[in-house]
Order: sequence, then C-alpha cells, then structure tokens
Amino acid sequence: MSGPLEAARAWLAQDPDGQTRAELRDLIEGADAADPGALAQLDDRFGSRLAFGTAGLRGELGAGSNRMNRVLVAQAAAGLAAFLLERSADAGTPSVVIGYDGRRNSDVFARDSAEIFAGAGLRAILLPRLLPTPVLAFAVRHLAASAGVMVTASHNPPNDNGYKVYLGGADQGAQIVSPADTEIAAHIQRVADGGSVGALPRSLGYEIAPESVVDAYVEATAAIAPAPEGSAGLRWVYTAMHGVGWETFARILDAAGYPRPIAVEQQIHPDGSFPTVAFPNPEEPGAMDLAFETARNANADLVIANDPDADRLAVAVPDPHAHGGWRRLTGNQIGLLLGWRAAQAVSDAGFEPGASLACSLVSSPGLKSVADHYGLDFHNTLTGFKWISRAPGIVFGFEEALGYLVNPDIVRDKDGISAAIAMLGMVAEARGRGMSLARLSAEFDATFGFFASDQISVRVSDVSKIAHIMAAMRQRPPASIGGIAVERIDDLLQGVDDLPPGDVLRLWLSDGSRMIVRPSGTEPKLKIYLDVRGDSADDAKRRVENIGEGARRLLEEIG
Repeated sequence: MSGPLEAARAWLAQDPDGQTRAELRDLIEGADAADPGALAQLDDRFGSRLAFGTAGLRGELGAGSNRMNRVLVAQAAAGLAAFLLERSADAGTPSVVIGYDGRRNSDVFARDSAEIFAGAGLRAILLPRLLPTPVLAFAVRHLAASAGVMVTASHNPPNDNGYKVYLGGADQGAQIVSPADTEIAAHIQRVADGGSVGALPRSLGYEIAPESVVDAYVEATAAIAPAPEGSAGLRWVYTAMHGVGWETFARILDAAGYPRPIAVEQQIHPDGSFPTVAFPNPEEPGAMDLAFETARNANADLVIANDPDADRLAVAVPDPHAHGGWRRLTGNQIGLLLGWRAAQAVSDAGFEPGASLACSLVSSPGLKSVADHYGLDFHNTLTGFKWISRAPGIVFGFEEALGYLVNPDIVRDKDGISAAIAMLGMVAEARGRGMSLARLSAEFDATFGFFASDQISVRVSDVSKIAHIMAAMRQRPPASIGGIAVERIDDLLQGVDDLPPGDVLRLWLSDGSRMIVRPSGTEPKLKIYLDVRGDSADDAKRRVENIGEGARRLLEEIG
C-alpha cells in the first residue's frame, strides 16, 4: 500500500486544476525535503478519503482524497453515473439535473459533473445559473429526472463545498438514503481504484435547463400563500447571507403580492467569501447582527433570513428584553407555527385520511400535540430531510435546525424560500387581525401547551472526542440530569421505535423532559437537544435552563 507521498504524486498526475496542482506540488517538494509541516499536511489530505454517505460529500476545498476538489468530484460523478446506469438497465436512458450555488468552485464542479454524466451516456441537464438548493430539488421532480446533484455546502464555513444527491422515481426527488448511499460509494471507489480521472469519457452534449423550470418553481411557491390584506404596509428586513436566495425569492414575492423587504445590502448578493460573517449560518452568534441593525434603523416589524443556499429559514421579532432589541425565534418555534398553519389548512379543506405532520426526533414534541389536536397522523424520524420527507402522508415536516418542508407536492426537501412565503402569510393574516407574531406564538402556547427547547453544541478540533463522549455515556449512563432522575435511555444504535439505527442517545427524565445526544452529521460538533413542557412559559423556561446546566456539568465530568 502506498503512503501519502506516493498517493500525492499519483493525484498530481491526474489533477486538472491549476490551483490545487500548485498547492500539491509545493507540499510534495516540502515532503521531499522532510519538512514536518508538509508531511503532516499530506498525511491529513491522503491518509483517508472524504466519505460519501447519505449527505453526499462535504468538506474543505483543497488537493487530496480528503478534500473537495475536481478529482474527487469527477470520481463521484462517474460513480453516480455507473450507479444510475446499473439501476435503470431496462428502463431507458437515465437523466440527471445539476444545480450549483455561489460558493467557490460550485460552478466548476457542476460543469465537470455535467460533462462526465453526458460522457457516460446519461441525459445531463445543468440549471441555467447559480440557484437555490430548493430549485434543484424541485427540478428533479418537475423534469422527472432519475437523479439530481446540488453542488453546495449550505451554511458551512467559506472554504467548504459539497455534493448533495437526490433520487427521482420511487424516491420522489428526496435525498438519498441507505442502501443507495453505500451502492454509490462502492461505484465511486471502483472509479478511484481504476486509474486517472483524465481517462473518464466527457462530453459537451449536456443540456442547459430552460428558464421555464425556474418559472414553474416561482409560480408553485407563490401559490403557497398569496398575500392577504394584512400584508399592505408590512415593514420587514431580508438577508440572503451572501447566498443565492434573493433573485428567486424576489420574483416569488412579486408574484404572491407581498411588499418588497428592506434588504441587508451588504449580504444580499452572492459572495462565496462571506465577508461579513464568520459562519454563514443564521443560527451562529453574530450572523444576523447586520440584519438586526438594518431592522432597528428601519423600525421594522420582522426579519427574515435565508442561509447561503436558501434551504433554511430564520425569523426574528422585536423584543425589548433581547440584546439589541431583536430576538431570533428558535427553529422549534418557527416549526410549530408553520405546523399549526399546515394542520389548520388540512382541517379547513376537510379530513384527509393518512395526512401527517412529521419532524426529526430531536425537534420539539409540540408538533405531536398539534397533530393530535387536529386528528392528523404524526411521525418522528431520524435527523435529516432525507428521512422527514419520506414520512407517509406528509403535509408538513420540520427540523429544529431551521429546516421546513411546507409543500411536499413540489419539493421533497427543506425549502427556506417556500417556508418564508408561508411565514409571511401567517404574519400578514395575524397583522390583519391586529396581532403580532409574538402574540401569535402566545396563542399557540395557550392552545397546545408551553413547550421550551434548547441546544448545546460542542465544537471540537479532534473528532475522536465526540466518540469518547458517546462511548462514556453508553458505558456509564447518568442517573440524573439537573437533579431530575433519568427514567429511561434509548440507544438508537440498537434500533428503537422502528427507526433505522443511528448514533443517538435519547434520555427520558422523570418530569417528562427529554435530552438527546448525537454527533452532527455535517460538522465536527456534538449536539445535545433539550425539550420540556411546563405549566406556563416561565415554568418551561426554568425547566429547560435547569436541565441545560445539568447537561453542561455532565460534559465537564466526562471530560
């Protein structure tokens, strides 16, 4: 087996990218001179391979098998092509639609993929320009494609990129799940073992999708919530967080009849360097500071934000008690409100047998209360919209990490733009009744119960620490959290409630509270989710704060 230096030389010989070739050549020269830094870099870049899984590929840009680059993407495209040809051997020529956002090299990776798909004999359709992830997810269904690829790293740090795969047909345009992920990964590995990517057949015979695809998404999304009378005079602020959401969202606002927002000009246009934010994620501290400043200056009623590929939605409301006078709603608060909206719509339209609400197991249990109230089915799933979107009879689904599926008939994935339109509709209707969004949230609590949630994220530089914490909690499970006895622990690795196995621990406390611990699927983080139900808003807040302190003490003890 060759070592990292030999692997680097072989990689250099097939790398078509001038920048990563120069980067790798410098490292090889340093390694030849026994430079410890260069040797360590090569070991990091070639000691392992960026794994292809249910999230596709995602990682830091750079040369090497453990980075996102043109060689790795070419191998992934050729492997996916082989999988699709094998899968549809008797069903005609497979088709793939490819989208890309404004991150570094997204357009390059997308064009490389289109050429390799076409060269493999597939019908390859490239979206006409950089567009939001939900447009790609829509296009898979709209064009009846066999598969879709979106080149994006969503809200990851600026130097990351990724390769997200959707399947059409029976999968209805949802993200891949097992066993498709392992089958695609095996094909990718065979391509990687087979020699240089320079030998892969390529063709310029791919298609550019017509503008009618984007037009159809705009029309379908505008129809989710046409502007009611209460939208007139609404003053609101919008940020695209340096992403690709604004162009498409603006067209939908006009079609639906909403007033244009006050834009956060510094963040409204695509910029893959994300100059005004450390992390282009609305959940991260400071990411929405410019939006809050804009809202204060404009005396706005509402702030709406998308993440860079516009598959997530953040909402903030004025709050004199919050730092800076604005408070971002949690993903659970938004999800419960949108779930309430969806349940009311089903109820108003008449009973629909099998209609369901769904959320990931780490999201608020309040959604089940909404489903029960309206007589709808309810489904808990593993984390990720690859699972949520597959819930039987789904009319609405959400995940607490600012992801919402409000129109499963057109997009089987989270969609921050359609969720924004649905939220604007709720806000405008409430405004027409003289209510603010904060008052609407209070009405939800009075109707369904006082739910509170919190999350603790532990970012690590050494991912082995996450495995250590998970192992320690399995070997020495806590007897109590925050002075509240732990009644039961579900280890999802063993399979629980018909859920597929996952590296998740779910702790049930004697007061009905819940704590869930899992590694992040996309970042080097351990995540802890806390959910309680109280007798009042203050009681729920007190309970979740107490359990949160107990969870932090537990992490300190584990070390």
